Amino acid sequence: MNRRFVLAALPVFLALTAAAPYRAKAPARPARPPAEIPLGDTVRVAINTELGAIVLDLDGKHAPITTANFLRYVDQKRFDGVVFYRAMHLAWGEQPNGLIQAGVRGDPKRVLKPIAHEPTNVTGILHKAGAISMARGAPGTATGDFSIMLSDIAGLDADPASVNPEAQAGYAAFGNVVSGMDVVRKIWDSPLSQTLGEGAMRGQMLEKPVKILTVRRVPLPAVAPPAVPAQ
Repeated sequence: MNRRFVLAALPVFLALTAAAPYRAKAPARPARPPAEIPLGDTVRVAINTELGAIVLDLDGKHAPITTANFLRYVDQKRFDGVVFYRAMHLAWGEQPNGLIQAGVRGDPKRVLKPIAHEPTNVTGILHKAGAISMARGAPGTATGDFSIMLSDIAGLDADPASVNPEAQAGYAAFGNVVSGMDVVRKIWDSPLSQTLGEGAMRGQMLEKPVKILTVRRVPLPAVAPPAVPAQ
């Protein structure tokens, strides 16, 4: 990784580190969650927003902790009614370049316990265009905020050889968009506020957040059985 890219990627780390501010002053009330559905190798979900649907395949085989966490929010309907609140525009490289972000933002009625970090050098799931990834503070603090990539952002992948602890850990990607990248682009293209947001997030917050109506599991397409050779 050349020095120019490292310097360019640094604001990305600073921005995503601050991307999931915990505003709650009281812990979430304990609730009795529904029985968890066994985790499959691939789980398809649809994020239905006021601008259209984004369908993703989550990789339960290679990122089981992160996928199971996301599905707990889905199955308990904790994402219903939250918003896409952020669109990060990166000035370098081929455009569009950046990501959009949504989630519970520390709402005590929605947030669940943090999960262990699954780095990309373990899962093999990289931050390519269409990847979904968890927002976090320090590694091991991800809860219910996530980002979807508009472009390949290799600077978010784990780099064990780096001297920067944030770069060593990277972020936890755990699936990819299979349809609805046009909706992702619409959200990313939405007007930004010049005053909302703190620190690295200032100027990246949507002027009008995009509401998530529901997030639900949806069936995977049926796989046709192999053809039987003619006798």
